[in-house]
Amino acid sequence: MNPVTGGPAGGLPPLVDPVPDLTAEERARYSRHLLLGDIGDVGQRRLRATSVFVVGAGGLGAPVLMYLAAAGVGRITVIDDDEVDLGNLQRQVIHSVPAIGRPKVESARDRLAELAPGVRVDAVHSRLDALNISSLLEGHDLVVDGSDNFATRYLVSDACEIAGIPVIWGTIDRFRAQLAVFWSRPPAPAAAVTLRDLYPAPPPPGSVPSCAEAGVVGALCGTVGSMMAMEAVKLITGSGRSLLGRLVLMDLLETTHRTVTIRPDPSRSPVTRLPDGADDSCGVRPHDPVDVPTVSATTLAAELAGPAGSGAPVLVDVRGAGERSIAVIDPSVWVPLDTVGEDAADPTGVLGRSAARGPLVVYCKSGVRSARAAEILSAAGFAGVRSLEGGIDAWTRDVDPSLPGY
Repeated sequence: MNPVTGGPAGGLPPLVDPVPDLTAEERARYSRHLLLGDIGDVGQRRLRATSVFVVGAGGLGAPVLMYLAAAGVGRITVIDDDEVDLGNLQRQVIHSVPAIGRPKVESARDRLAELAPGVRVDAVHSRLDALNISSLLEGHDLVVDGSDNFATRYLVSDACEIAGIPVIWGTIDRFRAQLAVFWSRPPAPAAAVTLRDLYPAPPPPGSVPSCAEAGVVGALCGTVGSMMAMEAVKLITGSGRSLLGRLVLMDLLETTHRTVTIRPDPSRSPVTRLPDGADDSCGVRPHDPVDVPTVSATTLAAELAGPAGSGAPVLVDVRGAGERSIAVIDPSVWVPLDTVGEDAADPTGVLGRSAARGPLVVYCKSGVRSARAAEILSAAGFAGVRSLEGGIDAWTRDVDPSLPGY
């Protein structure tokens, strides 16, 4: 370890030059850092000189923001277009009950002002897209991606590849997580590695359940977010060994942890430009269901309320058991998506018996999985199958607000 530069022998050099000095108050606040040989005075001054762009103020963004602000990072920009919801508080610990309904970025900014008043926090309540990301990244030294969808992850990766900015990336699912550092133009002799070297293209939309559909344990967010913040500290100060070129795989339920090497893909063409429009999602294309009719929540409610014998539809819930335990549209039968094909092939199954009572309307959380289920049923010979547009989310919003959201 070089006590003057703050960088390790043979490791990545520090990301930024340090500010000239720390105030007496800052020396008291960050005294535990100053005691560490791998950070020390110079490293702390580098933290104060750094601008970090954080994508998302949710499960991963919450611990990232709190630990970066507490560490004394000079400037943090956080972008998120969502508002605080009661269901967020199980894991998004930067927010509180009084913040419900407020933009997450504003709630986060106010909390950080209490925690670290000397840190500049710029809150951007907006959706990140191909039209605004390049200008928003200007002036930032590092990106921490805590987004929760594939379109944004690939957009961030591509924009950072073009700009040459390092990005710390994490993703969570139930009890499992992945964590890596990507950088398209790292200092020699480090090899350039990006998200597309690891995963060349995103999975088809709807094929991987979101946290809102599959669930996530709150402590996993804290674990992974804290590790992401630590990777930021290492890059900024030049201390330790960065995760650049490595992928950490964790399972907190089994308490397992392993690291694998990520190598550049020599056949991959570098990303040199972003899409021209805000609706183009860097290779993430919406699933185009084949001839799947939909029905709105209000229309479905009217059909269900019709007179007896009028051929009212039969609702089929294709969500998981955990989702059904939170909220359900009654009456409905339950056939999880991964069993729809098998059940549809059995004339005596739940779906066959239900179709004999009336036309089927399939629903899930948002309408993606139900559209897929309706395709399967149509291909199996079921006639008149429809998908509930917007899923149970739309039903809760437009028909029965008493149902809990998730």
